[in-house]
Amino acid sequence: MNALGRSPVQVTGLALGAAPLAGLFTEVTEEQAYDTVAAAWRHGVRYFDTAPHYGLGLSERRLGAALREHPRSAYTVSTKVGRLLEPSPDGGDDLAHGFAVPATHRRVWDFSADGVRRSLDASLERLGLDRVDVVYLHDPDDHAEQAFREGYPALEKLRSEGVVGAIGAGMNQAEMLTRFVRETDVDVVLCAGRHTLLDQRAAAELLPAAVERGVSVVVGGAFNSGLLADPGPAATYNYAPAPPELLDKALRMKAVADRHGITLRAAALAHCAAHPAVASVLVGARSAAEADDCAEQFATPVPAAFWQELRDTGLLPPEEPT
Repeated sequence: MNALGRSPVQVTGLALGAAPLAGLFTEVTEEQAYDTVAAAWRHGVRYFDTAPHYGLGLSERRLGAALREHPRSAYTVSTKVGRLLEPSPDGGDDLAHGFAVPATHRRVWDFSADGVRRSLDASLERLGLDRVDVVYLHDPDDHAEQAFREGYPALEKLRSEGVVGAIGAGMNQAEMLTRFVRETDVDVVLCAGRHTLLDQRAAAELLPAAVERGVSVVVGGAFNSGLLADPGPAATYNYAPAPPELLDKALRMKAVADRHGITLRAAALAHCAAHPAVASVLVGARSAAEADDCAEQFATPVPAAFWQELRDTGLLPPEEPT
């Protein structure tokens, strides 16, 4: 178990991302969602991440239901604030936002102090919990002023009151997360897709700043939404069709992995975990089989010769930690 910054919150090196449980792109049944969490638990995963955004609250409801049979002190849960869910009479589905669920609600951006508390209260109700361990400001990219001026101080107050154990921000970029690390007293930041075999932007400033400030980093998006899990013509990179040059690079990395008797998935996960700032690697799964595979790949040793060949062939920067 690893501590998040200077907080009392502990997380496992591998964490389960619960967005897929809410029908990310394609439908997932209640039974599949339960079995996915159960499989992760069998492999020793004790950190679970969710958000109101994921399936309009469905991820939180399913995760809470799946964890209900375990003692509350045995696991760590994080959720997020910044989007309030309001009932919508429009009908239809939520596929425009990536989730195969009915569009029963609409998302309303709100990083105000009141919005933070309302969002957390609603999350606790959906999860069926009296507390969560970690709360992140979720995707404040276009709401920086309100997030820093109102949202962050609200989280700081919740932490001081003992309502939550650790606070931070979660984003698909490294630049604003670096600002959170340098300008606030966050315990942790969740960086998705910017510390991978194909994108090392977090290594430039975010990860060194986190080490300097004693802030933990949780890394998501290890596979850049699919390309590093299974490179091929239909693979996606950051939720869009993979550019030809990146597909070629991923295929070359896979060939190196094959030569060294490992999978590209194992290498991608090992790379994410290697930096001293990283406390946990967050991987989404939509089935027990996927959860099993993630755990097995995460536990696979990656030989030093593999990393050396990536450096020698220019597939990985020489200074990148492995």
